[in-house]
Amino acid sequence: MTCEPPAPLWAPLPPPHRLVSLARAWLDEDLPWPDATVGVAGDAPTRAHLLSKGGGGPGGVLAGAPFAEAVFGVSGCRVTWRVPEGGSLPPGRALVAEVEGPAGGVLTGERVALNILGRCSGVASMAARAVGVARGHGWGGVVAGTRKTTPGFRLAEKYALGVGGADPHRGGLGGGLLLLKDNHRALAAAAAAAGGLEKMVLGVRRAGGFTRRVGVECSNAAEALEAAGAGADIVLLDNLSPQELHSAAAQVKAAHPRVMVEASGGVVLGTLPQFLGPHIDVVSMGCLTHSAPALDFALRVLEP
Repeated sequence: MTCEPPAPLWAPLPPPHRLVSLARAWLDEDLPWPDATVGVAGDAPTRAHLLSKGGGGPGGVLAGAPFAEAVFGVSGCRVTWRVPEGGSLPPGRALVAEVEGPAGGVLTGERVALNILGRCSGVASMAARAVGVARGHGWGGVVAGTRKTTPGFRLAEKYALGVGGADPHRGGLGGGLLLLKDNHRALAAAAAAAGGLEKMVLGVRRAGGFTRRVGVECSNAAEALEAAGAGADIVLLDNLSPQELHSAAAQVKAAHPRVMVEASGGVVLGTLPQFLGPHIDVVSMGCLTHSAPALDFALRVLEP
């Protein structure tokens, strides 16, 4: 089988000890000890085929292989991949990898590894489609995810966004971007009354240190211009109509050309083209993670 080269990975893999830690936690969730079915299987040397079951339609992308391999590694198995990470999944049933190890280990890792591959591949596939839509319309900006991820699985989903060619966005509240959202502004309004938004931005920048950028979520052009004037590095225009968005972005860029403009709020694959424009630097899409359909994988033990 020939496969396309893996897509460039934006999100780096976690270090080996973190992969093992995640694998152990996921296995602990799925395998209260003792498990009679695994015990009956024993430790006989076993081979199995890991299969994709359709690739999620055109544009299916394999993602999550390092996480799945870590799971099988913890359960005492080794994996030989036949489709590379980031490679295209064939439209029909296809061999993705071969798994070898003790029978009990193969069965222990099976469901956890399949769930990882299904979820990560679904996210990577949707990310790849979104990037394809943007590039197909001649837009060279950044398609990004958001923090709308599955609790306990964020690291893998952020990684999968990168496999699909999208920017994972900030990893959490303490990441490289300090984002003042509408609720932050509402809670801090009284305290910041004396200095307004400029005081808030300055306070956050001092608290966060010189290595971090500050972003401000805005709901109209006036707020965006105020945020840019207050020293924000990034202005996030949230839940604006396409017409309002492009008008506000143009005003910000005219007055503050170095400020980055991000569009967000309810953007899906079908509406993405409406949010692409010459004054938009980033379009962030929560649907890439919270609405990505998982792809289907299966494991078939081979007879001795």
